[in-house]
Amino acid sequence: MSRNARRPLYHPDRVHALFARMLDDLHNMADRHAAEVAALRRELDGVRAAFNELRSVSLARSKAEVEVAELRRLRDIGRAKAAERDPAAPLQ
Repeated sequence: MSRNARRPLYHPDRVHALFARMLDDLHNMADRHAAEVAALRRELDGVRAAFNELRSVSLARSKAEVEVAELRRLRDIGRAKAAERDPAAPLQ
C-alpha cells in the first residue's frame, strides 16, 4: 500500500474552516478582554479620584489641626501675659 493511497486525515477546506473559527474566537476574546480592561481602567480612575479627594481632605484636616494648636499656644501666651502675678510670691 503506497503512502499516497491513504485518505488525508484533514481536508484543506475543513482546516481553513477550523482556523477561521479559531480566528473568530480569538477576535471575540480580544474584544471581551479590551472591554474588561476599559471597565477596569474606569474603575481605577474612580478609585484614584476618591483617593485624591481623601488625600486633600486629610491634608486640610492636618493643616487645621496645626492651626488650632498654634492658636491655642498663642491663647496660652496671651493668658500668661494677662495674668497678674503677686510680686511677693516666689517664682516657680
